[in-house]
Amino acid sequence: MPKLTTIYACTRCGAQSPKWSGRCLDCGAWGTMQEETIDKKEQTPTNLQVTPAQTTDLESMAAEKLERLTTGISEFDRVLGGGIVPGSLVLVGGEPGIGKSTLMLQVAASVSGALYVSGEESAAQIKSRLIRLQLNSRLQFSAETNAEKIISAILKMKPPLVIIDSIQTAYSSDAPAETGSVNQIRACAAKLLQIAKENNVAIFITGHITKDGLLAGPKTLEHLVDTVIYLEQQKNKDFRILRTVKNRFGSTDEIGLFEMTGLGFKEIINSAGVFLDERANAQTGNAVSCVMEGTRPFLVEVQALATKTVFGYPQRKSAGFDLNRLQILIAVLTKRAGVNLMAQDVHINIVGGLRITETALDLAVCAAIVSSLLNQVIDAKTIILGEVGLGGEVRSVHKLEQRLAEAAKLGFNKAIIPPVNAEAKLELVKINNVGELVKYITGR
Repeated sequence: MPKLTTIYACTRCGAQSPKWSGRCLDCGAWGTMQEETIDKKEQTPTNLQVTPAQTTDLESMAAEKLERLTTGISEFDRVLGGGIVPGSLVLVGGEPGIGKSTLMLQVAASVSGALYVSGEESAAQIKSRLIRLQLNSRLQFSAETNAEKIISAILKMKPPLVIIDSIQTAYSSDAPAETGSVNQIRACAAKLLQIAKENNVAIFITGHITKDGLLAGPKTLEHLVDTVIYLEQQKNKDFRILRTVKNRFGSTDEIGLFEMTGLGFKEIINSAGVFLDERANAQTGNAVSCVMEGTRPFLVEVQALATKTVFGYPQRKSAGFDLNRLQILIAVLTKRAGVNLMAQDVHINIVGGLRITETALDLAVCAAIVSSLLNQVIDAKTIILGEVGLGGEVRSVHKLEQRLAEAAKLGFNKAIIPPVNAEAKLELVKINNVGELVKYITGR
């Protein structure tokens, strides 16, 4: 059954609207909106001729090797998967003041002929920063914020790399919204993505995010861009972590470590032991383990404190370690190892502000808890690795030999590991279950 509906059409430009208004919103004419009745069935064409989309036979298409641009900043290139991919659109996020502009300026200065577009700083300010950071000025600069003019400059110059700092300051004339709004940010990003793909130009856009990552806008661009990297800062630390959230051209497991200095970002060479720099002498409740971030190992210190519960139910608190996982490990120690923690408050801290999700720290957490409860010191040159199951058994972890090799480089001489075959320049103590771990710590 055909369905009739009423619309209002402009007699001057033909624009349609579901409700009447005194002025046409398209052409601006007054008093031109007239009521019309249409049949929705008639509005649906049955013989509409549409040009089919172009298709490509991938089987016969020659494979092209991606020639990445290297910046000379090895930590930055590592995070991107080996360098900058031409034609890619990369989003660099982070809280305001964390150092996004400094990092992008160092990257732009390392690529000859790069274009740096900033809506936040003038040319004189950028030049002053280049001098302060002792960087060369082989790049072109623009303070333009109109997306169409920026794209026109890109088409004219054909730079290998473009930095847009930041996407919140850019606006498109086609989007009738306020600068910095979500609609404007999406419109500008879509235009930049099209230019990047058609002209094989790598474009980096920076964006400020709030603590929840939702209010400032760039979070909504993650599905649109090729790569998303976030710059994070550890509490009370001078170093920054560059972490990949999305990468169409590489792994998302890699991270880059930088130290903020007066000359900008400096790569951290001894990254494996960066979280052990402030380690105190051996004391009860401390244990050292190793976690993997991508292809690189990091040694971390686990601290535990077990104290008698004085009121109510025992408290379980953790900083940097999953609280649910901690509850499981406490239950396993109580049931399988006979360690009574039912009347003990247990607190766990991962030194350095790290947040650990992998299970390779299970055995080290158990060792730290037992050490604190029984007042037994674990040797400071001992590393503890292993996953703990619900039956109290100790299971292997991936890349065990690589973790042990890194510990040996940093001066560790003993390792407590699961009962697996492993080669290392360390004295290996193999533990089958948490009960054996308790006996080893107490020396029984």
